[in-house]
Amino acid sequence: MLREAGTEPPFIGEYTDTVTEGIYACRACGAELFRSSEKFDSHCGWPSFWSPLAGETVELLEDRSLSHVRTEARCASCGSHLGHVFKGEGYQTPTDERWCINSVSLRLLPKAD
Repeated sequence: MLREAGTEPPFIGEYTDTVTEGIYACRACGAELFRSSEKFDSHCGWPSFWSPLAGETVELLEDRSLSHVRTEARCASCGSHLGHVFKGEGYQTPTDERWCINSVSLRLLPKAD
């Protein structure tokens, strides 16, 4: 899935409902991508974040694989497909963005106590 730009089925992913504090890293290369503090419940069936980590951890590409244009999110370190970014959907987040990310592309690194 990480190399084929696939999407896992909704509501089955390991991190869809996770509220554990920590950092979400790329499952393929370990690059740190998202913080749990930017994760929110969008009820879409996939883990949703309103922003990735600062810097260039995620690259965005135009995706024309369906009948409309979307923005694909990939790990900037290894090129693995993470999911898609949607803007202007009206979520009450600081960025009005929904980074809809496949659980299979992530590994949660829990915050140390």
